[in-house]
Amino acid sequence: MRRGVPAGLLVPALVGVAFLLLPLVGVLARTDWPSLLHHLTTPQVTQALRLSLVVSGWALLLSLLMGVPLAWLLARVPFPGKALVRSLVLLPMVLPPTVGGVALLLAFGRRGVLGPWLESTFGLTLPFHTAGAVVAAAFVAMPFLVISLEGALAGLRPSLEETAASLGAGPLRVFAAVTLPLLAPALAAGAALTWARALGEFGATITFAGNLPGATQTLPLQVYLLLQDSPEAATSVSLLLLVIAMAVLVALRGRWTGGAVREARATPPEGAAAPADPAGFADLGAPEEGPTLEKPPIRPGAGVGAGPAPAPAAEESDLRAELTGYTRFPLTAPAGTTIAVVGPNGAGKTTLLRALLGLTPRAHAEVLLGGRDVTRLPTHRREVAWVPQDGALFPHLSALANTAYGLRARGVPRAEARRQAREWLTRLGVGELAGRRPAQLSGGQAQRVALARALAARPRLLLLDEPLAALDQTTRARVRHTLRRHLAGFGGVCLIVTHDPVEAVSLADRVLVLEGGEAVQDAPPAEVTRHPRSPWVARMLGGNAWEGTAGPDGAVELAGGGLLTTAPGEATPPGPGAPVLAVIAPEAVSLHLARPEGSPRNVWAGTVRELTAIGSRLRVLVTSPEVPALVAEITPAAAADLGLTDGTRVWTAVKATEVTVVGL
Repeated sequence: MRRGVPAGLLVPALVGVAFLLLPLVGVLARTDWPSLLHHLTTPQVTQALRLSLVVSGWALLLSLLMGVPLAWLLARVPFPGKALVRSLVLLPMVLPPTVGGVALLLAFGRRGVLGPWLESTFGLTLPFHTAGAVVAAAFVAMPFLVISLEGALAGLRPSLEETAASLGAGPLRVFAAVTLPLLAPALAAGAALTWARALGEFGATITFAGNLPGATQTLPLQVYLLLQDSPEAATSVSLLLLVIAMAVLVALRGRWTGGAVREARATPPEGAAAPADPAGFADLGAPEEGPTLEKPPIRPGAGVGAGPAPAPAAEESDLRAELTGYTRFPLTAPAGTTIAVVGPNGAGKTTLLRALLGLTPRAHAEVLLGGRDVTRLPTHRREVAWVPQDGALFPHLSALANTAYGLRARGVPRAEARRQAREWLTRLGVGELAGRRPAQLSGGQAQRVALARALAARPRLLLLDEPLAALDQTTRARVRHTLRRHLAGFGGVCLIVTHDPVEAVSLADRVLVLEGGEAVQDAPPAEVTRHPRSPWVARMLGGNAWEGTAGPDGAVELAGGGLLTTAPGEATPPGPGAPVLAVIAPEAVSLHLARPEGSPRNVWAGTVRELTAIGSRLRVLVTSPEVPALVAEITPAAAADLGLTDGTRVWTAVKATEVTVVGL
């Protein structure tokens, strides 16, 4: 007994194995081996075998024609009574086969519900006919196919099909070119089980179709007859059915529904996404970006993957959208605009993108692109390309075929689509990987292929949902530089959801800040950086953000208690009692071992709780009973002089002139 296996579980399990194995041993032990070939080649048995293969084959075809769409309906479409329909699918699996045969007889018999109509209209009589045996076998076997496919469809990432639709593929093309190939292992497994179950069907067949030699007498019925006259021959035929069933199960080993799901869920091996850091301790970017806050000018042909200037959108298109539901605000942007969408988790960022695509019931968007109302158009006709967070590359297609998918969906000939796709892959620096499948790409490579696929589709509206989140810092900086160059020549509107402030200020012309489904700020990056109207954005940018109310003489009464002294600013100060946000840059906070003397107006005692290295600087988190937690940024030399460690008692000081107050 293996260590850790309780005997109370092991013994019943072994008894269960023996219970299942002994009947098979009995068949093998009682088989008349010298007469086996003779028994299996008698005219009655060969005729029954041929009929069984015909019946099971047609039953499988009938199950595929009805079962595949039914599985898709159950997995993909919400509708009233779905639980009842699923119960009807499972019913033949738990219903006694003879009862199923009686039910079929009452439905399709000459005196049944549909039987007289079938006979008078089509001259079709099912009972006591080979067609009746096919119907009976399909009735009991089709649930195996439906269950296999529904489970696989439920595990398939919806983003794959949604992305295909955003690239211009209609529902049938998405189903045929994306869904079915990904379901191939589950489809093969379900089809094999369905065929095996149809081959072994007995009860419903004999009740509904009868036992007519050459017409409905299948191999299981032949076994039943042989048991009465020749038990040895019955055992031989039973062994044949047993071998066929075991062969099917052995062939299915490792090819059950999980195969398609695992492949479709495969994650590129490089660069796991870093968690969001609302406290402002995350690295704010690679040195490549520098301190600039405005979107820098782009030189044609500069950067990684330099090549021909990127093609503009199919048509210069401005965006006008009115969003209702969970997201509630108007959104307008002229052609050529890139908007960074930021906000805390649950703010409605992804919901905004999905509303523009028409993919979510949480929000509705009245959308005009270039003056054309696309609100009531399906996703594949909106000319909106989408790159979800995981990239959603089709795992069964190469990088080249992935990139050409949108072009092919829009009717571009295959050779031309592949030529353009190869050009886009080259522009993004992954042209040499055109023949690889997504599982063979690193995270950075896969993300660039996903971007190439979206850009190659020449959309009017480009939606990027954290396109660089899965990349490591080095790869992210390189891909960000490449993406910035291509967005500079993009003729449509681009929305980028991001949690990275460097992406927001370096890629976007505007920053749209969402909280609770509402737009709290929509302004150029420099304006959002200088005057954030959201505590979350201020912390994302690395600042300290304290909420409070305006007090007398420009002071801020903090929400958690305490008073913050400020100096008059350039803007008109909010009136007393108005809600405000006080923003303090970490580098404006000084630390002391003793209470400082002199000019600082805001001084508090606190305790060091965390030290984090950010490039050549240290960020120090200080907690205080007087004010909210405060982040200071100092040099490592200053930290060494102060002897800072976790738990060190310090004094923090902030000059009144270093406090920025923004009305909320």
